Amino acid sequence: MSESDTPEPDAPAGSEDQETDALLFGVWETDDIAYNDPSTQRYLNVTPIAHTMGRHASKQFQKSEISIVERLINRLMQTEENTGKKQQAMRIVRDAFEIVHEETEENPVQILVTAVENAAPREETVRLKYGGISVPQAVDVAPQRRVDQALKFIAEGTYRGSYKSPTSAAQALATQLMGAADYDVGTYAINQKEEAERVAAAAR
Repeated sequence: MSESDTPEPDAPAGSEDQETDALLFGVWETDDIAYNDPSTQRYLNVTPIAHTMGRHASKQFQKSEISIVERLINRLMQTEENTGKKQQAMRIVRDAFEIVHEETEENPVQILVTAVENAAPREETVRLKYGGISVPQAVDVAPQRRVDQALKFIAEGTYRGSYKSPTSAAQALATQLMGAADYDVGTYAINQKEEAERVAAAAR
């Protein structure tokens, strides 16, 4: 080994000179993702890691530091059929990404980010009590909650599209992602977002 090939003992591990080419699920690039909504960009973290072993669970709001893909996987586990089955949920997302790529020829990670941005409600209603009477009041939605709600709508749409149906969960998820990315009002996630904003507009 020549002197030029000998590593410096004091050099930090993973220095800037070393480029990482890690891919999500070993296939998808996570660089150069375009964001259309600056308010939610901070909470749409994209990394090639889809399973962090729950490292975020010990600190409040640290969920926004992990990959949006893992957050989607965690959301899909919140059903009776998938509770605790993270490997199964990961397989559903991986298969859905392949379907999305086959039908759109685009990076499915970009489709997911766009779908979450489109499905995130900007307004919702809260209940205020005045003298024992509940009155609905429209309020702006915080960016972090917007992302939470979008993931909830996408996961619910996936469950509704595949429960007691010949449609697989992966196909149902792919349909939700592509529909939300195209802002198709017929998609469950977009429909729920529009409904929330419509109710809020009436309560202004």
